[in-house]
Amino acid sequence: MSTRSAAPAIAERFLAAFQARDWERLRDLLADDITWTMPGTGTISGTITGADAVVNRARHIAGQGLRTELLHMLVGAHGAALSLRNTATAPDGRKLDEYLATVLTTRHGRITAIDSYLSDVDGMSAFFTAT
Repeated sequence: MSTRSAAPAIAERFLAAFQARDWERLRDLLADDITWTMPGTGTISGTITGADAVVNRARHIAGQGLRTELLHMLVGAHGAALSLRNTATAPDGRKLDEYLATVLTTRHGRITAIDSYLSDVDGMSAFFTAT
């Protein structure tokens, strides 16, 4: 039995698609019934379901000028966790500078769930707020 997992390659493709703003390539990695859970009270908080909803959330996040830096990748039996640093500055001067773990659960070569864990939930909520 092989201990090699497809999760690292899927996680790398996920991050590359997000960073390139290649929404079609990102969509191709997602299961149709994927869920993405984000803590907080901001406009990107809560649990969403469906590949199109995930792509829309990713587009919204990226549209705020977010820069994402990969710090580490950790691999598990059912996916991978990306240790990231996100930074951005809003047009009105609000700043986002947070560390997060994006946990990708995978099955049959697709991402079935994304769970985000943040170092500064209140800061994220304040940055991603309805204006």
